[in-house]
Amino acid sequence: QVQLVESGGGLVQAGGSLSLSCAASGRTFSAFAMAWFRQAPGKEREFVAGITTSGANTNYADSVKGRFTISRDNAKNMVYLQINSLKPEDTAVYYCAAGRAGSGYFYWGQGTQVTVSS
Repeated sequence: QVQLVESGGGLVQAGGSLSLSCAASGRTFSAFAMAWFRQAPGKEREFVAGITTSGANTNYADSVKGRFTISRDNAKNMVYLQINSLKPEDTAVYYCAAGRAGSGYFYWGQGTQVTVSS
């Protein structure tokens, strides 16, 4: 199993920025694709950004493309999400997830709250 712990959420004004971090357990971190998801009140959980095992390739939801940047440091077992130009609609609980290519994401963190004021 993989344990994931998110941090970095908070209350930010629209137009501001913040950085989320996800710390992963284990020696096999580099074998997992990583991603960020989010869930707003009354909404389904949605994919935000993903990154391959080596960090060579990334993928973003259209709603965040150009504003969010996902990255990873395999030596530190860490994945990050840099969020810029925040909008009120970005308000959600953000979750870190780990998975395998072709098998989906099946390990999840507890989430960190991001609230954007207008």
